[in-house]
Amino acid sequence: MKRHEIGGLPLPGVSPIMKVEIRDRFWRKLMNRPHGNDGIWTAQFRGGHMRLIGGYVRRHIAMVCTALTFLLVETITDLLQPTLMSHVVDDGVTRRDVSSVLHWGMVMLGAAALGAMAAVIRNVYSSRFSQLIGRDIRSDAFAKVMRLPFQSVDRLRTSAIITRITNDVVQIQNFTQGMTRIMLKAPITCIGAIVLIIIQVPRQTAVILVVILVCAALTTASMRAGFPRFMRAQKALDSLGSASREFLVSVRVIKSFGAEDREQRKFDIAAGHFARATVSASRISAVYGPLINLTVNAGIIALLWLSRTQDPGRIGVLMACVNYMTQVLFALGRVSAILNTAVRASASAHRIEEIFDEPDERPTGEGPAQTESKNARHKPSENPVRPRTNAAGTDLLTFSNVTFTHPGASASSLKQLSFHMPGPSTLGIIGPTGSGKTTLITMIPRFYQPQKGTILYRGVPLNSMDLHDLRAHMAIVPQHPVLFTGTVRSNLLWGDPAATDEELWQAIRRASADEFIEHLDHGIDAEIGQGGVNLSGGQQQRLSLARALLRKPELLILDDCTSALDGFTEARVLDNLREMSAESKGMSMIVVSQRISTVRGMDEILVMNAGSLSDSGTHDELMSKSAQYHAIFESQIGPVRA
Repeated sequence: MKRHEIGGLPLPGVSPIMKVEIRDRFWRKLMNRPHGNDGIWTAQFRGGHMRLIGGYVRRHIAMVCTALTFLLVETITDLLQPTLMSHVVDDGVTRRDVSSVLHWGMVMLGAAALGAMAAVIRNVYSSRFSQLIGRDIRSDAFAKVMRLPFQSVDRLRTSAIITRITNDVVQIQNFTQGMTRIMLKAPITCIGAIVLIIIQVPRQTAVILVVILVCAALTTASMRAGFPRFMRAQKALDSLGSASREFLVSVRVIKSFGAEDREQRKFDIAAGHFARATVSASRISAVYGPLINLTVNAGIIALLWLSRTQDPGRIGVLMACVNYMTQVLFALGRVSAILNTAVRASASAHRIEEIFDEPDERPTGEGPAQTESKNARHKPSENPVRPRTNAAGTDLLTFSNVTFTHPGASASSLKQLSFHMPGPSTLGIIGPTGSGKTTLITMIPRFYQPQKGTILYRGVPLNSMDLHDLRAHMAIVPQHPVLFTGTVRSNLLWGDPAATDEELWQAIRRASADEFIEHLDHGIDAEIGQGGVNLSGGQQQRLSLARALLRKPELLILDDCTSALDGFTEARVLDNLREMSAESKGMSMIVVSQRISTVRGMDEILVMNAGSLSDSGTHDELMSKSAQYHAIFESQIGPVRA
């Protein structure tokens, strides 16, 4: 029977599940930590999230080895200095031998020069190494975020993701740079200095051992107390970033309601939480650092006291021992600092690992997506299921008893929703705020997946289609357009990177955006600020629509994207889209709106209410049979004349 070892103890006949439980209990008891966040630090230093950092270190192992080689040379030359100085004092100064002073002085100078050269080379390699580590982690984390489903992004929160890709990566960079600058040097210096002290003054070995044991205990206690506090500080930083982002995104609304004081209080609360968490974490270094210094200084005093009867002819040895004790103090301080950095890096690696642990969007298939490796990139399915584009009698889109509930929501956003849309055709969706209109259209490109029911595209289940192939058939224009820093041209080319100027202007005219683009300085090469800040809401919506039209989609989805347009401009845009659909002989269109005037010309209109389909039909049919649609019409346009 297989033997399982828990904490180094062989336990025969223990099942793997029981093995994990016993192991966790063993480590919690050993470390005297409760189950939960406060006890999580032990897992980090038993090979947990440090594996993430180790994987990136191995990518640049040659650079690491080079840096560590020069670090070793630097450390050895530093350790030689006190011994060489003792020769200068004992062989030269006390004996008044100038030649010995010159000889050992030149040796000291040569060792110092060699150490300085090694330090310069080591610094160059360690700095480059840490920057490459940061670049790789950020690149892989960003690529991973691009593959995450919307549910994962919602759960992780945008502000927290930004903090992890920026601040947490900096913590890991600091650790890896310290690893090639201090981590090897500090223990070698500490051990080497202690060995040299014992060799030169063996009678003081007991003092050295006491100092080592006390410092080791203090360092361990510092790590145990520090990790959970640094975790809390990072979470507080996430909250602070979220509060900052919310204010900056909503600054116009906040100012219009005169709510600056309220937002200032909210920000002050988040900043206060972060300050308290950071102070709590900093107290660990503030308490344990001086205690370690006190211990080593007490050791130096004890060493001097016990060596008070030392032979005057060996005063240089005593000076060397004091220097070595000072090096031990400095090394222990460095060890404590690098361990604190390691705690921060481990906490940051844990948070970045949470991004990598999220499952990717499923390219195709029924089962849950597998978590890919950090540097994986999406590869299209070799045998994707494609929609039957020209299948006779096949509806373009079919919803069958679709139910969806957003994570954490108490009520379903869609409830047993069923309808079909022939193609090519136009479909309008109308209903009050919160009725599930936007949620419905996010199901179509698989931004979210229903918990119940089936969605077919051209007769093929959505979750059986290759994700990229599915989305290649569609273009979505959201209510709140997203524009990127650049030019009008660069934003439009997102729709079709190979589009000619003629095609760009054709899409611009169809979106009725030509009337303002022609008057911009430099036309389609005019600069656009971040988020389109130098354009009005209606201009942003029309530019976003033109970008979608360049894609020449089979299905165009408009999510209330004409809400900022006046009635005349909106009517002209819709007429242009109908003409485009007729010319293409294949483009279908779904239009979501709260305005009757926007959807009344659609081939069919769905009336939504509280996540359910209230009624469906043409405008005339709904006016005669749907009380909800009739009420919306009268509230917007006025009573129907008899």
